[in-house]
Amino acid sequence: MAVSEFHIPALNLMGAGSVQKAVDAMQARGLRRTLIVTDTGLVKAGLVAQVQQKLAAADIQSFVFDGVQPNPTTANVNAGLALLQDKACDSVISLGGGSPHDCAKAIALVAVNGGKIQDYEGVDKSAKPQLPLVAINTTAGTASEMTRFCIITDESRHIKMAIVDKHTTPILSVNDPETMVGMPASLTAATGMDALTHAVEAYVSTAANPITDACALKAVSLIAANLRAAVSNGKDMVAREQMAYAQFLAGMAFNNASLGYVHAMAHQLGGFYDLPHGVCNAVLLPHVQAFNTRVASARLADVAVALGAEASAEAALATIRQLAADVGIPAGLTQLGVKDADIPTLAANALKDACGLTNPVQPTQAEVEAIYRAAL
Repeated sequence: MAVSEFHIPALNLMGAGSVQKAVDAMQARGLRRTLIVTDTGLVKAGLVAQVQQKLAAADIQSFVFDGVQPNPTTANVNAGLALLQDKACDSVISLGGGSPHDCAKAIALVAVNGGKIQDYEGVDKSAKPQLPLVAINTTAGTASEMTRFCIITDESRHIKMAIVDKHTTPILSVNDPETMVGMPASLTAATGMDALTHAVEAYVSTAANPITDACALKAVSLIAANLRAAVSNGKDMVAREQMAYAQFLAGMAFNNASLGYVHAMAHQLGGFYDLPHGVCNAVLLPHVQAFNTRVASARLADVAVALGAEASAEAALATIRQLAADVGIPAGLTQLGVKDADIPTLAANALKDACGLTNPVQPTQAEVEAIYRAAL
Protein backbone atom coordinates (compact mmCIF):
# COMPACT_ATOMS: atom_id res chain seq x y z
CA MET A 1 0.00 0.00 0.00
CA ALA A 2 1.29 3.48 -0.89
CA VAL A 3 2.38 5.87 1.85
CA SER A 4 -0.38 8.35 2.80
CA GLU A 5 0.43 12.01 3.41
CA PHE A 6 -1.74 14.26 5.58
CA HIS A 7 -1.34 18.01 5.01
CA ILE A 8 -2.88 20.62 7.31
CA PRO A 9 -1.81 24.02 8.72
CA ALA A 10 0.26 23.83 11.90
CA LEU A 11 -2.39 25.79 13.84
CA ASN A 12 -6.13 25.99 13.15
CA LEU A 13 -8.37 28.30 15.17
CA MET A 14 -12.12 27.69 15.36
CA GLY A 15 -14.91 29.65 17.04
CA ALA A 16 -15.81 33.20 18.07
CA GLY A 17 -12.78 35.33 18.93
CA SER A 18 -10.38 33.38 16.72
CA VAL A 19 -9.25 36.46 14.75
CA GLN A 20 -7.73 38.07 17.87
CA LYS A 21 -5.90 34.86 18.74
CA ALA A 22 -4.49 34.78 15.20
CA VAL A 23 -3.11 38.31 15.60
CA ASP A 24 -1.56 37.29 18.91
CA ALA A 25 0.09 34.33 17.19
CA MET A 26 1.52 36.59 14.46
CA GLN A 27 2.94 38.93 17.08
CA ALA A 28 4.53 35.99 18.91
CA ARG A 29 6.21 34.88 15.67
CA GLY A 30 7.78 38.31 15.25
CA LEU A 31 5.85 39.22 12.09
CA ARG A 32 5.73 43.01 11.72
CA ARG A 33 4.73 43.97 8.14
CA THR A 34 1.87 42.11 6.49
CA LEU A 35 -0.10 42.34 3.26
CA ILE A 36 -3.86 41.82 3.63
CA VAL A 37 -5.22 40.22 0.46
CA THR A 38 -8.98 40.72 0.17
CA ASP A 39 -11.76 42.16 -2.00
CA THR A 40 -13.55 45.50 -2.13
CA GLY A 41 -16.75 44.05 -0.62
CA LEU A 42 -15.01 43.19 2.64
CA VAL A 43 -13.37 46.61 2.72
CA LYS A 44 -16.80 48.26 2.38
CA ALA A 45 -18.27 45.93 5.01
CA GLY A 46 -15.68 47.16 7.52
CA LEU A 47 -14.10 43.74 8.16
CA VAL A 48 -10.71 44.79 6.81
CA ALA A 49 -10.60 47.83 9.10
CA GLN A 50 -11.48 45.65 12.11
CA VAL A 51 -8.57 43.32 11.35
CA GLN A 52 -6.23 46.27 10.78
CA GLN A 53 -7.14 47.72 14.18
CA LYS A 54 -6.25 44.44 15.87
CA LEU A 55 -2.96 44.30 13.97
CA ALA A 56 -2.06 47.88 14.85
CA ALA A 57 -2.68 47.18 18.54
CA ALA A 58 -0.16 44.34 18.23
CA ASP A 59 2.38 46.66 16.55
CA ILE A 60 1.98 44.96 13.16
CA GLN A 61 1.88 47.27 10.14
CA SER A 62 -0.61 46.24 7.46
CA PHE A 63 -1.10 47.14 3.80
CA VAL A 64 -4.25 46.28 1.86
CA PHE A 65 -4.51 44.72 -1.59
CA ASP A 66 -8.26 44.61 -2.33
CA GLY A 67 -8.06 43.87 -6.07
CA VAL A 68 -9.04 40.21 -5.89
CA GLN A 69 -11.75 39.22 -8.39
CA PRO A 70 -14.29 36.43 -7.70
CA ASN A 71 -12.18 34.13 -9.89
CA PRO A 72 -8.67 35.46 -9.14
CA THR A 73 -6.45 35.99 -12.15
CA THR A 74 -2.76 36.06 -12.96
CA ALA A 75 -3.08 39.85 -13.19
CA ASN A 76 -4.49 39.96 -9.63
CA VAL A 77 -1.52 37.92 -8.42
CA ASN A 78 0.99 40.17 -10.18
CA ALA A 79 -0.60 43.35 -8.78
CA GLY A 80 -0.66 41.99 -5.22
CA LEU A 81 2.92 40.75 -5.52
CA ALA A 82 4.11 44.19 -6.65
CA LEU A 83 2.51 45.81 -3.59
CA LEU A 84 3.99 43.18 -1.26
CA GLN A 85 7.46 43.75 -2.64
CA ASP A 86 7.10 47.55 -2.57
CA LYS A 87 6.12 47.45 1.12
CA ALA A 88 8.73 44.79 2.03
CA CYS A 89 6.14 42.62 3.78
CA ASP A 90 7.27 39.65 5.84
CA SER A 91 3.92 37.87 5.76
CA VAL A 92 0.49 37.72 4.13
CA ILE A 93 -3.04 37.64 5.55
CA SER A 94 -5.84 36.41 3.32
CA LEU A 95 -9.24 37.69 4.38
CA GLY A 96 -12.33 36.35 2.66
CA GLY A 97 -13.40 33.17 0.91
CA GLY A 98 -11.65 31.01 -1.64
CA SER A 99 -10.74 33.84 -4.00
CA PRO A 100 -8.64 35.95 -1.58
CA HIS A 101 -7.11 32.79 -0.09
CA ASP A 102 -6.04 31.45 -3.48
CA CYS A 103 -4.72 34.82 -4.65
CA ALA A 104 -2.77 35.22 -1.39
CA LYS A 105 -1.25 31.75 -1.72
CA ALA A 106 -0.09 32.56 -5.23
CA ILE A 107 1.40 35.89 -4.13
CA ALA A 108 3.18 34.33 -1.15
CA LEU A 109 4.49 31.41 -3.24
CA VAL A 110 5.95 33.54 -6.05
CA ALA A 111 7.38 36.05 -3.54
CA VAL A 112 9.76 33.36 -2.29
CA ASN A 113 10.21 31.08 -5.31
CA GLY A 114 10.38 33.70 -8.07
CA GLY A 115 9.17 33.53 -11.65
CA LYS A 116 5.44 33.74 -12.31
CA ILE A 117 2.49 31.80 -10.94
CA GLN A 118 2.06 29.91 -14.24
CA ASP A 119 5.39 28.18 -13.47
CA TYR A 120 3.74 26.32 -10.58
CA GLU A 121 0.71 24.83 -12.34
CA GLY A 122 0.46 21.14 -11.45
CA VAL A 123 1.65 19.25 -8.38
CA ASP A 124 4.51 20.34 -6.06
CA LYS A 125 6.42 22.47 -8.58
CA SER A 126 7.91 24.89 -6.03
CA ALA A 127 11.23 24.49 -4.22
CA LYS A 128 10.63 26.53 -1.05
CA PRO A 129 7.76 27.31 1.36
CA GLN A 130 5.87 30.52 0.67
CA LEU A 131 5.92 33.57 2.94
CA PRO A 132 4.04 32.95 6.23
CA LEU A 133 0.33 33.05 5.36
CA VAL A 134 -2.50 33.52 7.87
CA ALA A 135 -5.85 32.69 6.26
CA ILE A 136 -8.93 34.25 7.87
CA ASN A 137 -12.12 32.74 6.47
CA THR A 138 -15.36 34.69 5.94
CA THR A 139 -17.26 31.91 4.16
CA ALA A 140 -18.01 28.27 4.95
CA GLY A 141 -17.26 26.25 1.85
CA THR A 142 -13.98 26.38 -0.03
CA ALA A 143 -11.67 25.28 2.82
CA SER A 144 -8.96 27.15 0.93
CA GLU A 145 -7.84 28.60 4.26
CA MET A 146 -6.33 25.23 5.19
CA THR A 147 -5.51 23.43 1.94
CA ARG A 148 -2.54 23.09 -0.42
CA PHE A 149 -4.78 23.84 -3.43
CA CYS A 150 -4.58 27.17 -5.27
CA ILE A 151 -6.80 27.93 -8.28
CA ILE A 152 -5.85 30.89 -10.48
CA THR A 153 -7.38 31.91 -13.82
CA ASP A 154 -4.86 32.27 -16.62
CA GLU A 155 -6.52 35.01 -18.65
CA SER A 156 -4.42 34.37 -21.75
CA ARG A 157 -5.61 30.72 -21.98
CA HIS A 158 -9.10 31.24 -20.46
CA ILE A 159 -8.54 28.36 -18.06
CA LYS A 160 -8.29 27.87 -14.33
CA MET A 161 -4.88 26.59 -13.31
CA ALA A 162 -4.80 24.01 -10.53
CA ILE A 163 -1.72 24.54 -8.36
CA VAL A 164 -1.48 21.70 -5.83
CA ASP A 165 1.59 22.33 -3.69
CA LYS A 166 2.51 21.50 -0.10
CA HIS A 167 4.27 24.87 0.07
CA THR A 168 0.99 26.79 -0.32
CA THR A 169 -0.42 25.49 2.97
CA PRO A 170 -1.03 28.45 5.34
CA ILE A 171 0.77 28.42 8.67
CA LEU A 172 -2.47 29.33 10.42
CA SER A 173 -6.16 29.03 9.50
CA VAL A 174 -8.97 30.97 11.17
CA ASN A 175 -12.67 30.08 11.15
CA ASP A 176 -14.48 32.66 13.26
CA PRO A 177 -18.28 32.59 12.79
CA GLU A 178 -18.42 36.26 13.75
CA THR A 179 -16.82 37.07 10.36
CA MET A 180 -19.44 34.97 8.52
CA VAL A 181 -22.67 36.56 9.80
CA GLY A 182 -22.87 39.06 6.95
CA MET A 183 -22.52 36.47 4.20
CA PRO A 184 -25.57 36.68 1.87
CA ALA A 185 -27.88 33.68 1.47
CA SER A 186 -26.80 33.01 -2.13
CA LEU A 187 -23.12 32.86 -1.15
CA THR A 188 -23.91 30.74 1.91
CA ALA A 189 -25.71 28.28 -0.38
CA ALA A 190 -22.98 28.18 -3.03
CA THR A 191 -20.13 27.75 -0.55
CA GLY A 192 -22.07 25.14 1.42
CA MET A 193 -22.63 23.08 -1.72
CA ASP A 194 -18.95 23.54 -2.55
CA ALA A 195 -18.10 21.97 0.82
CA LEU A 196 -20.49 19.09 0.11
CA THR A 197 -18.76 18.53 -3.23
CA HIS A 198 -15.36 18.45 -1.51
CA ALA A 199 -16.59 15.82 0.94
CA VAL A 200 -18.28 13.60 -1.66
CA GLU A 201 -15.40 13.76 -4.14
CA ALA A 202 -12.86 12.99 -1.41
CA TYR A 203 -14.94 10.01 -0.24
CA VAL A 204 -15.12 8.41 -3.70
CA SER A 205 -11.51 9.38 -4.57
CA THR A 206 -8.99 6.69 -5.44
CA ALA A 207 -6.67 8.30 -2.84
CA ALA A 208 -9.16 8.06 0.04
CA ASN A 209 -8.00 6.53 3.32
CA PRO A 210 -9.64 5.91 6.72
CA ILE A 211 -8.73 9.39 8.00
CA THR A 212 -10.14 11.23 4.97
CA ASP A 213 -13.20 8.96 4.98
CA ALA A 214 -14.04 9.89 8.57
CA CYS A 215 -13.65 13.61 7.83
CA ALA A 216 -15.69 13.42 4.63
CA LEU A 217 -18.69 11.57 6.06
CA LYS A 218 -18.87 13.80 9.14
CA ALA A 219 -18.77 16.84 6.87
CA VAL A 220 -21.65 15.46 4.79
CA SER A 221 -23.81 14.88 7.86
CA LEU A 222 -23.11 18.37 9.28
CA ILE A 223 -23.96 20.01 5.94
CA ALA A 224 -27.19 18.03 5.62
CA ALA A 225 -28.17 19.13 9.15
CA ASN A 226 -27.15 22.81 8.98
CA LEU A 227 -26.94 24.27 5.46
CA ARG A 228 -30.65 25.01 5.07
CA ALA A 229 -30.72 26.82 8.43
CA ALA A 230 -27.60 28.86 7.62
CA VAL A 231 -29.12 29.94 4.29
CA SER A 232 -32.53 30.81 5.70
CA ASN A 233 -31.16 32.73 8.71
CA GLY A 234 -27.62 34.04 8.37
CA LYS A 235 -27.59 35.12 12.03
CA ASP A 236 -28.10 31.55 13.25
CA MET A 237 -24.71 31.28 14.97
CA VAL A 238 -25.10 27.58 15.73
CA ALA A 239 -25.69 26.78 12.06
CA ARG A 240 -22.84 29.11 11.03
CA GLU A 241 -20.40 27.46 13.42
CA GLN A 242 -21.44 23.94 12.41
CA MET A 243 -21.02 24.84 8.72
CA ALA A 244 -17.55 26.21 9.53
CA TYR A 245 -16.65 22.86 11.07
CA ALA A 246 -18.22 21.01 8.14
CA GLN A 247 -16.28 22.87 5.48
CA PHE A 248 -13.05 22.44 7.48
CA LEU A 249 -13.60 18.68 7.77
CA ALA A 250 -14.33 18.53 4.04
CA GLY A 251 -11.10 20.45 3.49
CA MET A 252 -9.15 17.95 5.60
CA ALA A 253 -10.62 15.20 3.43
CA PHE A 254 -9.94 16.62 -0.03
CA ASN A 255 -6.63 18.25 0.92
CA ASN A 256 -5.30 14.73 1.33
CA ALA A 257 -7.55 12.50 -0.83
CA SER A 258 -7.84 15.13 -3.59
CA LEU A 259 -10.97 15.58 -5.72
CA GLY A 260 -12.44 14.41 -9.01
CA TYR A 261 -14.21 15.37 -12.22
CA VAL A 262 -16.77 17.68 -10.59
CA HIS A 263 -13.93 20.07 -9.87
CA ALA A 264 -12.04 19.33 -13.08
CA MET A 265 -15.18 20.29 -15.04
CA ALA A 266 -16.27 23.18 -12.79
CA HIS A 267 -12.86 24.84 -13.13
CA GLN A 268 -13.38 25.08 -16.89
CA LEU A 269 -16.78 26.73 -16.47
CA GLY A 270 -15.23 29.27 -14.10
CA GLY A 271 -12.31 29.98 -16.37
CA PHE A 272 -14.36 30.16 -19.59
CA TYR A 273 -17.48 32.01 -18.41
CA ASP A 274 -16.29 33.56 -15.10
CA LEU A 275 -19.03 31.69 -13.20
CA PRO A 276 -19.20 31.14 -9.40
CA HIS A 277 -17.30 28.01 -8.49
CA GLY A 278 -19.63 26.68 -5.80
CA VAL A 279 -22.69 26.96 -8.05
CA CYS A 280 -20.91 25.10 -10.88
CA ASN A 281 -19.93 22.34 -8.46
CA ALA A 282 -23.48 22.06 -7.11
CA VAL A 283 -24.98 21.66 -10.59
CA LEU A 284 -22.37 19.14 -11.75
CA LEU A 285 -22.14 17.05 -8.54
CA PRO A 286 -25.08 14.65 -9.10
CA HIS A 287 -24.25 14.22 -12.81
CA VAL A 288 -20.59 13.30 -12.24
CA GLN A 289 -21.52 10.96 -9.39
CA ALA A 290 -24.15 9.29 -11.60
CA PHE A 291 -21.27 8.57 -14.01
CA ASN A 292 -19.15 7.27 -11.11
CA THR A 293 -21.81 4.80 -9.92
CA ARG A 294 -20.35 2.15 -12.23
CA VAL A 295 -17.55 1.67 -9.66
CA ALA A 296 -18.48 3.83 -6.64
CA SER A 297 -22.09 2.86 -5.89
CA ALA A 298 -21.21 1.35 -2.47
CA ARG A 299 -19.36 4.52 -1.45
CA LEU A 300 -22.21 6.71 -2.65
CA ALA A 301 -24.58 4.58 -0.56
CA ASP A 302 -22.49 5.58 2.48
CA VAL A 303 -22.87 9.22 1.42
CA ALA A 304 -26.64 8.73 1.25
CA VAL A 305 -26.71 7.50 4.85
CA ALA A 306 -24.66 10.50 5.97
CA LEU A 307 -27.18 12.71 4.20
CA GLY A 308 -29.99 11.06 6.19
CA ALA A 309 -31.36 8.97 3.31
CA GLU A 310 -31.59 5.24 2.62
CA ALA A 311 -28.36 3.44 1.73
CA SER A 312 -28.23 3.59 -2.08
CA ALA A 313 -26.38 5.56 -4.72
CA GLU A 314 -29.70 6.63 -6.23
CA ALA A 315 -30.83 8.04 -2.88
CA ALA A 316 -27.56 9.97 -2.57
CA LEU A 317 -28.07 11.62 -5.97
CA ALA A 318 -31.71 12.45 -5.27
CA THR A 319 -30.91 13.91 -1.83
CA ILE A 320 -28.09 16.04 -3.23
CA ARG A 321 -30.42 17.41 -5.92
CA GLN A 322 -33.10 18.19 -3.34
CA LEU A 323 -30.66 19.98 -1.03
CA ALA A 324 -29.39 22.07 -3.93
CA ALA A 325 -32.93 22.99 -4.90
CA ASP A 326 -33.87 23.85 -1.31
CA VAL A 327 -31.03 26.38 -1.05
CA GLY A 328 -31.75 28.00 -4.42
CA ILE A 329 -29.09 26.51 -6.70
CA PRO A 330 -30.01 26.72 -10.44
CA ALA A 331 -31.22 23.42 -11.89
CA GLY A 332 -28.88 23.37 -14.89
CA LEU A 333 -25.93 24.94 -16.65
CA THR A 334 -28.12 26.54 -19.32
CA GLN A 335 -29.40 28.95 -16.67
CA LEU A 336 -25.77 29.98 -16.11
CA GLY A 337 -25.22 30.78 -19.79
CA VAL A 338 -23.28 27.65 -20.75
CA LYS A 339 -23.54 26.87 -24.47
CA ASP A 340 -23.54 23.45 -26.10
CA ALA A 341 -21.13 24.66 -28.78
CA ASP A 342 -18.45 25.28 -26.13
CA ILE A 343 -18.65 21.80 -24.59
CA PRO A 344 -15.90 20.12 -26.69
CA THR A 345 -13.41 22.82 -25.60
CA LEU A 346 -14.55 22.64 -21.96
CA ALA A 347 -14.21 18.85 -21.96
CA ALA A 348 -10.75 18.89 -23.55
CA ASN A 349 -9.53 21.30 -20.86
CA ALA A 350 -11.18 19.29 -18.07
CA LEU A 351 -9.22 16.21 -19.12
CA LYS A 352 -5.99 18.14 -18.39
CA ASP A 353 -7.06 19.29 -14.90
CA ALA A 354 -5.03 17.76 -12.04
CA CYS A 355 -8.17 17.35 -9.91
CA GLY A 356 -9.46 14.63 -12.24
CA LEU A 357 -6.57 12.26 -11.56
CA THR A 358 -8.22 10.72 -8.47
CA ASN A 359 -11.74 10.38 -9.90
CA PRO A 360 -12.86 6.75 -9.46
CA VAL A 361 -13.41 6.41 -13.23
CA GLN A 362 -11.22 8.06 -15.86
CA PRO A 363 -13.61 9.32 -18.53
CA THR A 364 -13.04 9.82 -22.23
CA GLN A 365 -13.52 13.13 -24.03
CA ALA A 366 -16.92 11.90 -25.24
CA GLU A 367 -17.98 10.92 -21.71
CA VAL A 368 -17.02 14.30 -20.25
CA GLU A 369 -18.97 16.00 -23.04
CA ALA A 370 -21.97 13.78 -22.23
CA ILE A 371 -21.83 14.75 -18.54
CA TYR A 372 -21.73 18.46 -19.43
CA ARG A 373 -24.73 17.97 -21.76
CA ALA A 374 -26.68 16.06 -19.11
CA ALA A 375 -26.10 19.00 -16.75
CA LEU A 376 -27.39 21.60 -19.21
